[in-house]
Amino acid sequence: MDSKPNFWQRIGIQDWFLTKEGTEALNLTPALTPDTIYKYIVEKFRESIGELSFADRVVFYHEFIISFNADDYKEFNENKQGIIGLIVKETVKRFYEILKEYRDAGKTVEPSGSKWVFRVVSHPDYARGDKGFIGKLLPDNNNTVVPKEENLRVTFIPRQTGIAQTFDVNQDVLKGFTYYSDGYFEIPYEEELEYDAKDNTKPGQALIARLETIIPDQQFAGKKVEFLMKDEEIIVTGSEDTRDKADVFKIPSDWVNVPHLAIRFNKADGKFYLASFGEMTTLNEVLISRSDVNAPAWVELPVNSRMLLNGIIGLNLFKS
Repeated sequence: MDSKPNFWQRIGIQDWFLTKEGTEALNLTPALTPDTIYKYIVEKFRESIGELSFADRVVFYHEFIISFNADDYKEFNENKQGIIGLIVKETVKRFYEILKEYRDAGKTVEPSGSKWVFRVVSHPDYARGDKGFIGKLLPDNNNTVVPKEENLRVTFIPRQTGIAQTFDVNQDVLKGFTYYSDGYFEIPYEEELEYDAKDNTKPGQALIARLETIIPDQQFAGKKVEFLMKDEEIIVTGSEDTRDKADVFKIPSDWVNVPHLAIRFNKADGKFYLASFGEMTTLNEVLISRSDVNAPAWVELPVNSRMLLNGIIGLNLFKS
């Protein structure tokens, strides 16, 4: 029986970076370092400006899918925990510096999206040291599935040559990648082209996370409701709640209990935690035990998780 072709065989570039059977792979690609990844993303950002811009308008990618070998990703996540988030922050700072140069030269610099999105992924056919890049003009709406027929522009640096290869692939190839909840980063776009560092903001005003929900109630017709989390602990509650405070996310639906959830961000470990007070709360399809509002039982809330309140209201958390 013929074996199933791998990702690279399906798109016809197997021989670019995989050796023939019985031969040893050449290890010409240097080991991945934070500086390597940083320069790689910035380089692809510059290339996107060159490929997408026209007339006096500067156009650029807003979403970046950075792909590694699974072991490389594990090493960065475990042995250099937090380094990818720092790389993302410094990368966005550099993006603004580049865009400011164009604006100072009289070019029109206007975003096609309201945020920067970074997704760090791995693929089983990548070898140690391999890295790939996929750029998108507009970030995906995580709550909406829209059929897409167009191809993606993909850049891959194989371990055998160390030379970047660019080609078009169908969006179906993304199904082979492994996405990580802690490898998702979302940063609001700043029109002033200045990175809004948390250390320069007033206490309690820094954007910690963003919550999104789509309400099935007829009067909202499936419209998305967004809440910006600026306090380290917030309450998620229903329409009958009379409080109007910055740390209270009132979802205008009778399907949400009063209160229903508490969400806390712990600076010490950089993680989010959840306590449920409502009738039923599931987190990534796992039922969360109900606790007393005066004695909350906290459970870890991974970034980009899906919460379901009373089996009706879906709620997503995205880290800023």
